[in-house]
Amino acid sequence: MSVTPTGSGVTEEPPEAEAGQTPAAADALAPATAAPPAHGTDAAHGGPRAVAASGGSRATAAKRTLRTFNALTRPLYWLYERQLVKAIRAGGRLPRHIGIIMDGNRRFARAVGLDVKAGHDHGAGKAREVLDWCLELGIEHVTLWGFSTDNRGRSPDEVSHLHALFAQQARDLLTDAKLHANRVRVKIIGDTSDFPADAREALRAMEEATAGYDNLHVNVALGYGGREEIVGAINALLRTRLAAGQTLEQVAGDVRAEEITRHLYTAGMPDPDFVIRTSGEVRLSGFMPWQTAYSEFYFCDANWPEFRKVDFLRAVRDFQARERRYGR
Repeated sequence: MSVTPTGSGVTEEPPEAEAGQTPAAADALAPATAAPPAHGTDAAHGGPRAVAASGGSRATAAKRTLRTFNALTRPLYWLYERQLVKAIRAGGRLPRHIGIIMDGNRRFARAVGLDVKAGHDHGAGKAREVLDWCLELGIEHVTLWGFSTDNRGRSPDEVSHLHALFAQQARDLLTDAKLHANRVRVKIIGDTSDFPADAREALRAMEEATAGYDNLHVNVALGYGGREEIVGAINALLRTRLAAGQTLEQVAGDVRAEEITRHLYTAGMPDPDFVIRTSGEVRLSGFMPWQTAYSEFYFCDANWPEFRKVDFLRAVRDFQARERRYGR
């Protein structure tokens, strides 16, 4: 297992324009940064009041500066992306299964003066972009962690917005021509039993519509917690063994790791060989603790809505440069 922060371990360097810039400032090239400022809490300054006119003017000026910067540097990044894609294709080994911890929606929103719900909206659009990037490289499996068991403890208003957002995303994917043309299979992993009925129905419909596809397999982790997954797998194993007539004493002396694996959400899939986390946090926070025993990790400073294609490609190049030892 290796852990690498953004940019280390790869020989290619970004265009000179990237040097010294922070993800929330000129380094943010994602379209989400061009969103209009929302009225609400002045989170960047910690005050409970609505954003004042002067604050709104500053946000507008910052947005204008970012838009200009994006327009001027986009050709540079386009050329750099092409260079990276060429290097990746020549590099050979690709991760079969990429796990992505999509972190930083709220930090992004506060940094640019938006309501946290708007941050989640921008993050939802980013997830769709990342699927396109995975399709371009020929990645076989992707797991996107969108909502954890701990996230249930956030404010009811935020949780309700996220439930509605997941439902809308599912409905949008149902009519996404590119998803169907590329035979992308979507599976929900986690416990969504406390989601509203319309959200559960939308997610179920998306799963059923793509169940027969066999190209890119996408797991969307909602209501997911790694410890809960392991506990659920062991409970399922015990129920199966007891139903077969075995006693607890017999089971206790004959449980194998492979049998637990067969009862996880990811049964039948390869374990993630590469995990990316955005927002600069250097931890897994319960993301697939069983499956990531030998995964390679990459931690990117950019918040999730700011995560660019060039960041993704640099991460994959970093993976290709590593020597995987599997504990040996």
